[in-house]
Amino acid sequence: MSGIIGKKVGMTSIFSADGRNVACTLIEAGPCVVTQVKNVETDGYNAVQLAYGERKEKNTPKPLIGHFKKAGTTPKQKVVEFRDFRVEFEGQVDLGATVKASEVFVEGDFIDAIGTSKGKGFQGVVKRHGFGGVGGQTHGQHNRQRHPGSIGACSWPSRVFKGMRMAGRTGGNRVKVLNLRILKVYPEKNLLLVSGSVPGHKNSYVILEK
Repeated sequence: MSGIIGKKVGMTSIFSADGRNVACTLIEAGPCVVTQVKNVETDGYNAVQLAYGERKEKNTPKPLIGHFKKAGTTPKQKVVEFRDFRVEFEGQVDLGATVKASEVFVEGDFIDAIGTSKGKGFQGVVKRHGFGGVGGQTHGQHNRQRHPGSIGACSWPSRVFKGMRMAGRTGGNRVKVLNLRILKVYPEKNLLLVSGSVPGHKNSYVILEK
């Protein structure tokens, strides 16, 4: 497999061999169930669909219940399709099989983490875009330290250009963080210790790719 679905447990730090304090994230990766195997003959491309996280049957749409029963598993919360899985797994992944983190990753691997960033709500330009603010209270200004300042031109073009960085909803976006190193694998608990930070809040779903 080229990846797996997991859940962010939280952040901690460990000491490396040279004595540096390394910030890291603990992720519960899998076990995931193969709910669909696609191939060129029937679907036009090769892919494996994985499912993770338990879901109540009463809260699951009936078409999805049938989809999971075909794979011989209970309803799942998160379903992700991995298209570019490794060649050695081609033709060896069966419907209903269980994929564990220790089967996909080893210590020292570099992975990409995909998640939904924390939502910050409606924020101003200083927090959202890193503006420095208008500055000192000169020219008769009052309580404008964190305001955006001028946003338009003069009589031409007599409008505000599209794409101008202004206040608005911040966070809640799909974010991909590249080249995070796996520091430790705990196969008995399906846990991965990954260097650096991973997008999302605690208990949020994360997609890990090689």
